Amino acid sequence: MAPDDDARSVKSRRGRAKPAVTTASEPKEPASGRVPVGNSFGLPEAMFGVVAGFVLAFVAVSVYAALSLHPRHPSQYGEDVVSLIALWVGLVGAVVAATRIAARDHLGARAGRTARAGRTGRAGRADLKGVGSVARDYGLALRPWPDIPLGIVAGVASQYLLVPVVEAPLLPFVHHLYTRLGHPAQSLTGDAFGTGLVVLAVLVCVGSPVVEELFFRGLLLRSLLGTFEQIGPRLGPALSIVVTALVFALVHFEALQFLGLAGFGVVLGVLAWRTGRLGPSIVAHMTFNTVTIIAIVVAR
Repeated sequence: MAPDDDARSVKSRRGRAKPAVTTASEPKEPASGRVPVGNSFGLPEAMFGVVAGFVLAFVAVSVYAALSLHPRHPSQYGEDVVSLIALWVGLVGAVVAATRIAARDHLGARAGRTARAGRTGRAGRADLKGVGSVARDYGLALRPWPDIPLGIVAGVASQYLLVPVVEAPLLPFVHHLYTRLGHPAQSLTGDAFGTGLVVLAVLVCVGSPVVEELFFRGLLLRSLLGTFEQIGPRLGPALSIVVTALVFALVHFEALQFLGLAGFGVVLGVLAWRTGRLGPSIVAHMTFNTVTIIAIVVAR
């Protein structure tokens, strides 16, 4: 090659723009919004949150009964409300505690993750240590499309198709099974009328879905995804979703409804895992509970 050609070649190479440098410390979220891995934190806080929630609920009901105008026969409606709110305090407290504890290690861990990413080439790996934000750490986000229509369809289908199918094996052993499945909801709303019914409906149809999805599909599911990550890209998420669904069903303390709640928990877990957001599962949970409340009110 002639000297002039060599000079032009060198000049051309020098004039080229350098590629952007990316590191594991600032991972980009996939276009679909799906989080590829879970969190490496939160499991101890989740277990403590369940215990703390039920202890607080027991204490709250006891205090309410003691302060009631009729201590021997306190209002069932009042007991349900204070119990529900006390349980939420425990669950939300666990979420907040896990986020704050994990955030303490975030800054110190960034340099280590950057160095490891340079050696392993895993620059797309999600931030396992948490960033101190409940929304980012647990996917607390809602997109009108497709989250709302997807959640509504999932909630209605779970109530009228999934639950009857998964509960069907109990038909030979439980008389009037499908009637008895609605007893807990009827008992919950039995003493509520007028303003009290509206308040209870807001708690059940809005409060419970948000709090329970944040705890179960946010804190618990993501901590299990991080724990079972090494099992495999399919088996790990499947096991995490099933375990979360079983815990979700168990904490409701309803024997006959256990299969239906567990099946619905699987649906909610799949929605949260596949989208990387809690929006679809929150909408599905709201729809599921709202359909039940409407059916009870109409039947009165």
